Formats: sequence, structure tokens, C-alpha cells
Amino acid sequence: MTTMPPDHVPTPRLQTTMSMAALALAGTIGLVAAAAPAAAAEAVKLEYRFQAGDRIDMRVAHRALTETTMNGSTQAVETKTDSTKTWKVVALDDAGRATLEHSVDDVTMTSRTSDRGEIRWTSRGEAEPPPGYEGVRQSLGVPLSRLVVDPSGRIIDRRDLRPCPPSTTGDMVVVPLPEEPVALGAEWTIPQEVVVEVPAGPRKAVRTRLRYRLESIRDGIAKIRVDTTVLTPIDDPRLEARLLERIWDGEILFDIAAGRVVDRRTGIDRRVVGFGGPQSSVRYKASLEEHILDKADQAAEDPGKPPATTP
Repeated sequence: MTTMPPDHVPTPRLQTTMSMAALALAGTIGLVAAAAPAAAAEAVKLEYRFQAGDRIDMRVAHRALTETTMNGSTQAVETKTDSTKTWKVVALDDAGRATLEHSVDDVTMTSRTSDRGEIRWTSRGEAEPPPGYEGVRQSLGVPLSRLVVDPSGRIIDRRDLRPCPPSTTGDMVVVPLPEEPVALGAEWTIPQEVVVEVPAGPRKAVRTRLRYRLESIRDGIAKIRVDTTVLTPIDDPRLEARLLERIWDGEILFDIAAGRVVDRRTGIDRRVVGFGGPQSSVRYKASLEEHILDKADQAAEDPGKPPATTP
């Protein structure tokens, strides 16, 4: 569960360096050879290998700091969220497409502002949630969304079963993978479109591109780098500020034999000037870390919970 920054938290101006030819290709998932073609024997097949009945537990840590300056005064809002997410494979068809259900088992949330101090709440305690967190307890331990994904990680269908904030940093159990075998240095891109808007202000559809690169393979673990590029020119600092949390870079570790993500680390640290006047600025700094829990990790955290089906 990711704590979303306050409504006034914005999003940064980025200049696209892509040529018109590259923009024309952005509507398809492209596989680009970033180095000289490798021999077939050097290529590896990256794909998900889910089995019906699998349960994947991920420990998630999200940190965010928003510093907003208006008229010479700066306010800081800092949030921390630690949670355990579970993905259950409830069905698998003959084509290898898996139906996954996502839930959050527990959460600890901390919010600190420069003018109101700290508020902290954990679902593992008996205390009632503070104002603003009342609906969190009812969302724990129940399916929040259902996804159908193919072996390459493409989302065939998604259904939200309960209201929940959208992911802004790619905190999913799957990331898109190339359909064909790839060698070290290979890149593949995924186009996205997000709609950003300012309350009672402008609204704009913005095209972005996620670029993945196979950096290394060690002990059966593939390291994949990912970065985000904004393709649509943004000339309004208000919209730029609202886009901030959508621009992130990071690193993913993928277990080739098990066919699943085992670790992910993404982050952002950007500033936008002029979103609320010439003397205004906002800085948004955030990180997201996800790590798969094996049986030993899980037993240490919660001895009474059935073990996850991880290798």
C-alpha cells in the first residue's frame, strides 16, 4: 500500500530528446539491441512461471518527502509506509495466463509535517486508526484487485475489487518482459499515457515511456534497469508539478528459474519551480523498495501465517 502525497504535490518539467521517428514508434512495445547482436546461445528467455495456488508475499517500504515553498515559507511533509503485500495465483489457463489477486496483510504508516508533528499507526496494534486512515483496516486481508497477466507480464485484464489509490511507482508483482530471448544489453520499451490535471485548472494527456535494459545475469538472477522519459512537452509548471510522482527510475531483480520478480528498488528526486507563482517551488523525493519474502523471512515476521510458495 503506497501512501499518496497530498493533493498539492506536483510533478516536473522534462524536455524530450526523442526524434519524430522515435515518437512514431512509441505506440508499440519495441525491443532494441543496445549492443552488437549476440549469439543465440547467449540469449536468455525471461518469462513468468506462475503455478495455480502460488502465493507470493512481498515486503514493501515506501518513503516520500514533499517540500513546498510559497511566498518564502517552506512546508515539509514526510510519509513512511511499510506493508506486506500478497499476490495469489487463483487460476492458470492453457496459454500460461495467470489470474492474480492482490491483497495487503498489514501496514504501518507514519506521517510527519513541519507544523503538526508526527502521526503513526500500525495495523498490528489495537489502537483505532487516526483521522484519515479510518478505511485502512477494512482493506486489509481482503482481495483489492484481480489481474490477468500473460507469461511476458502484459496485463490482459485488470479489475479493482475495492477502492484503493493507483500505483505511481510501478509497485506490481509483474513488470513487462520481452517476448523473445534477449542478450545482455538488450532494451525494450513500454509506452504509457497518463492524465494530469490541476484542480479547477488545466488537464492534459501526457505520453511517457518506460525503458528497460538487461544489465547483468548472476547466479540465475537477471538485473534489469528501468527509467522513465516524458515524451509530451509540458510548458505549464502546474501540470509539471502534478506529474512528479510518475517519473521514476530503478532496478529490478528477476529470478529466471523461478520466473518472478524477487526485488525492486525505484526512486525519484525532482523539483519544479514556478507552479504557484515565480517564488514557488516543490521538491518531491521518494523511494520504493519491494523484496520477496521466503519461508524463513515469513516465519520470522509472522509465525502463524501459512508459508508462501516461493522457491
